[in-house]
Amino acid sequence: MNSIIANNLALVREKIGRAEINAGVAPGTVTLVGVTKNRTVLEIENAICGGLTDIGENRFQEAVKKLPQIRQPVTKHFVGHLQRNKVKNVLELFDLIQSVDSERLALEVDKRAKLRATKAKILMQVNTSGEESKFGVEPDRAEQLYEVIAGCENLELLGLMTIGLFSSDTAAVAACFRKLRKLFEKFSSFTASTCRMEILSMGMSSDYEIAIAEGANMVRVGTAIFGSCPY
Repeated sequence: MNSIIANNLALVREKIGRAEINAGVAPGTVTLVGVTKNRTVLEIENAICGGLTDIGENRFQEAVKKLPQIRQPVTKHFVGHLQRNKVKNVLELFDLIQSVDSERLALEVDKRAKLRATKAKILMQVNTSGEESKFGVEPDRAEQLYEVIAGCENLELLGLMTIGLFSSDTAAVAACFRKLRKLFEKFSSFTASTCRMEILSMGMSSDYEIAIAEGANMVRVGTAIFGSCPY
């Protein structure tokens, strides 16, 4: 196994463990998703050999070339912006779509899942930073999207996802995560049988410890595991 990846993976796990203790949650509560955009199959396999159980890809065009080559068991997350014309193919490759952010996309995923005679596992992506450059449903429209998803027979909503503000202001970053956690808690009181608030996916390489402090039980980490991409 690549020693750099092994060392980085161990360090990330150590930091997650400390963050779990500080947050008062049980060890192992937080799922680590290794984001593998621009990473080779060999790098990904090295990380899986090191115990990484979940990987995330941002781009379908890249994923469709790499993922079929990975033979080791691993849970695959689609974490990038999803275009409706790619839904059919994404459902064939991935176990969980983290980026459903509109009614039209939810209905397309539902339709394609029905054609496959399956239920698509999804997260709702919420834009908690207010940045126009980020995807995600606006927080004040999230409940409306929840209701649409709840009415889809072939969708299983398992939680929420956000991308925090890119800022050195930790209080501002934490506020984004806190906003998502409050939505998570609100939706947890709803009773739709196909919508279960199990996953709170927030936090990346620069801010996953902040996210865990605010309640994240899934973090998406790329650079901190694999290092800066050389290409």
